[in-house]
Amino acid sequence: MTERWSRDQVLALAPDASSQKAAQGVAAAGKWSLRGTTGTVLYGECKGSGAKPYLAAVDLSEPAYRCSCPSRKFPCKHALGLLLLWSADGVPAQEAAPQWVTEWLDGRAERAARSAARLDAARARLAAGDDGPQPGPDPSASGSGLSASGTDPSASGSDLSASGIDLGIPFGAGAGVGQGGQGGGVPPGSGGRVESVRHQRVAAGLAELERWLADQVRQGLAGAQEHDWDGLAKRLIDAQAPGVAGVVSRLARVRAEEGWPGRLLEEYALVNLLAVAYRRRAELTEPLAQTVLIRTGFPVTREEVLAGPPVRDHWDVLGRRDESQDRLTARRVWLRGRRTGRPALILSFAPQGQPLDASLVTGTTIDADLTYYPGAAPLRALVATRHATIPPPAAPPPIAPSPAARSAAVPPGVPPGVPPEVPPGVSPDEALDEVAWVLAEDPWTESWPLVLTGVIPGRTAIGGLPLHPRAHDPWRLIAVSGGRPLTVAVEWTPQGLRPLTTWDDDGTTVIL
Repeated sequence: MTERWSRDQVLALAPDASSQKAAQGVAAAGKWSLRGTTGTVLYGECKGSGAKPYLAAVDLSEPAYRCSCPSRKFPCKHALGLLLLWSADGVPAQEAAPQWVTEWLDGRAERAARSAARLDAARARLAAGDDGPQPGPDPSASGSGLSASGTDPSASGSDLSASGIDLGIPFGAGAGVGQGGQGGGVPPGSGGRVESVRHQRVAAGLAELERWLADQVRQGLAGAQEHDWDGLAKRLIDAQAPGVAGVVSRLARVRAEEGWPGRLLEEYALVNLLAVAYRRRAELTEPLAQTVLIRTGFPVTREEVLAGPPVRDHWDVLGRRDESQDRLTARRVWLRGRRTGRPALILSFAPQGQPLDASLVTGTTIDADLTYYPGAAPLRALVATRHATIPPPAAPPPIAPSPAARSAAVPPGVPPGVPPEVPPGVSPDEALDEVAWVLAEDPWTESWPLVLTGVIPGRTAIGGLPLHPRAHDPWRLIAVSGGRPLTVAVEWTPQGLRPLTTWDDDGTTVIL
């Protein structure tokens, strides 16, 4: 039995505001001639404009969505409306689902089994020392800097499974280090091995960047103009360093911010550090050298990442943030493992107007294997395998006979009196120690997920840690707190914290 989601959690799945409004319009029992749930799947028949009702189903274990309506939005209003009914306890339990639902579930199970078999075969080849077929030519050689890894095979027509769309690299950074071809280049520390043509081009482009930065500092920051950064970014694209080009192209936004001289100088220093690190990468440790190549823009295939060592845990989905740039929308979903304490970033991309990955619901906990992209402070990951749905945790007894018994009633790391649905957190001091470690390993880190516990939010800070300028006055968070300490998931950035999610006294997820 899947734990029932809150209304906030359901509406957060909507692709846009109009879908939220439309979903609430069909979230009435009278709109559905049939509706039911078997505990792990919801299904229903919703009246439409035609003679036949629309058939909608939601597999709660992913989640994944199916609807016979012609909508190209994902999930559609009918799936969202069915979820809203379920969140309000408006979907009756049934022993079995109709045939069209079981056929859909059987098809999904077959595709998952084939995918798992391919993944096991890839890991077996890796363990045997056979990397299998080498990757093709590096897509960034054409200047795009994007490698397209496919979508879920079941994501066709109106049956859209939620494994998402992944174009390979985050904004301003490459996705990893290729194994062969132009994208792979020379492994760190390879000494006298002849470098690839791409490495020579990147080296020339970053040498020009170092000279340009030195001139900028010598002449003064006030003379920096937007067209200077645009021209430099285009030359870095031509030099096949798309990761650095992405960072340079964002400098115009820094110039428009308050207190821009200090921020611009910080960005210049980090870009210069990256250029120097690339030039001296043979002297770096293997993980740090991989990080440098990642930040420069050398890609790694999705298959290579999935073939890496899996990390299994119960992962709390802390929150997500969508960001648009050019003609792409990126979705960042933050996870944190309950046993390992490891954070993870699941990153997916889609062209604007196309569906994004909706498989990770904020406030839920998934039992899954994650595989990480390489680096000195690994953060970005892929969900390799999802296991059975985690049952809702038992609530602690209202009166514990002893402090030891009370502590045993909740997960490790959760203070006594906190509902077990709330992820374990750390104090602000412990959070700062973690961030300090991350920056020591990867000084180019731009964000990191944290769970703060026992903190009181204010208008400009949480637990004494400053908020991001765009996150000031978090009135909803302040209202949930009511002046009392609470647990809040945040995204750390060099400019301050971005609140993601909090939990009220009953353990209900409140998305900020």
